Amino acid sequence: MSGNDDKVLLDLNYPAFQNELFDLDATEIKKVTKTLRKIKGITWNELFRDNGLKWEELKSIPGKYTVRLSQSYRAVVVREGSWMRFQTLHPDHDGAYGKK
Repeated sequence: MSGNDDKVLLDLNYPAFQNELFDLDATEIKKVTKTLRKIKGITWNELFRDNGLKWEELKSIPGKYTVRLSQSYRAVVVREGSWMRFQTLHPDHDGAYGKK
């Protein structure tokens, strides 16, 4: 795995994530895009320490994490080296954790 001092690289190409992203309204897309720009400009260590992003591992699925993209949305991601690969986008906290 790449070092935590590396800049975070974003992979937004997962089809399920894209479908959910493109279904957002314009206001929410602006908020999510702002956060994605922020993530793209920081290192992994900075990401881990950022209280607003709330990086958390899914206890039910080791190796998958959630990150807050706005007040309303969290993404499920995996880390592969320097890459943060976005898999799904959820409009509520419990949805990102697989709860109902």
